[in-house]
Amino acid sequence: MIETKHLRKEFGGKVAVEDLSLTIPRGRVTGLLGLNGAGKTTTIKILATLLRPTSGTVTVGGLDPGNTPHAVRRRINLIAGGERMVYARMTGRENLWYFGQLYDVPGKLLKTRIGELLELVGLTAAAGTRVEQYSRGMTQRLSIARGLINDPDYLLLDEPTLGLDAPIARDLRKVVAELAERGKGVLLTSHYLAEVEQLCEHVYVIGDGRHLAEGTPGELMAQTGCHRRVRITVSELTPEVEAAALAFDDRVRIAPQADEHGTGAVIELSHPGDVAGALTTAVIAAGGAPSGLEIAEPSLEDAILALSDRSVAVVA
Repeated sequence: MIETKHLRKEFGGKVAVEDLSLTIPRGRVTGLLGLNGAGKTTTIKILATLLRPTSGTVTVGGLDPGNTPHAVRRRINLIAGGERMVYARMTGRENLWYFGQLYDVPGKLLKTRIGELLELVGLTAAAGTRVEQYSRGMTQRLSIARGLINDPDYLLLDEPTLGLDAPIARDLRKVVAELAERGKGVLLTSHYLAEVEQLCEHVYVIGDGRHLAEGTPGELMAQTGCHRRVRITVSELTPEVEAAALAFDDRVRIAPQADEHGTGAVIELSHPGDVAGALTTAVIAAGGAPSGLEIAEPSLEDAILALSDRSVAVVA
């Protein structure tokens, strides 16, 4: 596994990562989440041996990157969605051959692996085309193949689907899931939280470089009290409807909603149970006429925002 203990990184007196301990085992996609500036990219660059920690320890499969950086680099690879990871004037096949040479992959094995990787990412037909003629999605898929050219035990993905069209991003998520099933350890950062919920079995949430929480996406939402939200719009808020809604649950909130008659309102309730039907029934029984019903499931984004708000409150 990759393991960090009490990791700290300073840049000119400014702390980017503070006392951070993580575990990234093989055979699993692990998420690393937080708001912008939380320290995600700094952490990944430390794990990729691109930065040295100010203090704390990192081990990759039992190896210390500070003492044996070359051995560690043979076991890992990095794919960053916001950075150019391949050469535009080379073909897809030439890129993979070049990076394979850097990793000292034997020629016969490298030739076979290049063919397998091009097929894996759907670029076999474009293998002889210069990358400058690739679409962004094709370039990113080639970056995935480049990241696998040394058959790494661990793959570090920093926003791998950034800016990609939905179908291409979906295909890349499928590739990442298959890699974990094959025994690769994957660390993923992403602002697309739906893909984190889909891929990650375990998630770390950090803020200002510090550990805030960890668990499955479902556990994080439960820890932060994120509940299903029900929103009922009524065309007329009578005293009877208002009384029935408020009597249903003390967490009900009612906000007037101006319309051409000026009598409408929105009734909202955040609740752990499935109460949409019961609340709607109570409103109708009181003579209300719902004109709209919205049900929003709790999301990982809600949990991260709640954790970040709590972190700011503690610091303040």
